[in-house]
Amino acid sequence: MTAISPMSKVQSSKSATRETQLARESLQDKAADFRLSTLDFGQTHDFELSVSDLRKSFLSPAGERIEVLRGASFSARAGESLAIMGTSGAGKSTLLHLLGGLEATDHGTIMAGKFAVHRAGPPELARFRNERVGFVFQFHYLLPDLTAVENVSLPLRITRVSYGEAMSKATQLLAEVGLDKRVAASLVGNLSGGEQQRVAVCRALITSPLLVLADEPTGNLDTITGDEIARAIVQYARNRRALVIFATHNIAVAEACDRTLVLSNGRLR
Repeated sequence: MTAISPMSKVQSSKSATRETQLARESLQDKAADFRLSTLDFGQTHDFELSVSDLRKSFLSPAGERIEVLRGASFSARAGESLAIMGTSGAGKSTLLHLLGGLEATDHGTIMAGKFAVHRAGPPELARFRNERVGFVFQFHYLLPDLTAVENVSLPLRITRVSYGEAMSKATQLLAEVGLDKRVAASLVGNLSGGEQQRVAVCRALITSPLLVLADEPTGNLDTITGDEIARAIVQYARNRRALVIFATHNIAVAEACDRTLVLSNGRLR
């Protein structure tokens, strides 16, 4: 039997807890009232993510300092899809949380266009997530008492887009991933796992984010459904000139992307 390292246990528990919080905050961001000066995220056509010497560590339950990222660096541009691969506990989810502004860095820089994620305060990070980032998780985190189309429309409706416009856009987006009006009108609890994950992907993309962070989005799905969802997310990057970053163990997902980086010993190669 293969032993599970203390780092893997800590990362697995922390990742699950943080993913739940991230899902909740990504919706709360939409409802925030931002009375800030204009933040310059850069233009869509020249959007670039640049990460340099990123470091992050956590304390284990025993008080031991565990270094997860030890100088990770990379860059990627709009229209590109990128897969981050690595063993469980390598820090893939932590990396995505740092990129999305849900975790604070210990050291290093994250530039999303002209926006310095690593230096921003909570209000600026909330606005960044609201205006530029879409999150897709391994579990869908949909609201069970709403229909599929209502779940997808929610990020628009709580930013005061009219009900009719939000529902129309949500219905159109669901159709683009193969979900018809019958499915759109169904409570999500009545849908299959693959249908639920398609709904979650549409919810993440409904605001047309420039940066999509997908954390094991096919992990709970069968191979065929998972591959279809991965291709749909990659196609979004190409059609909308967005940047998509997957954290994945799935080789087929990685092969669908433009590039693959491996996270090992806290660094990317």
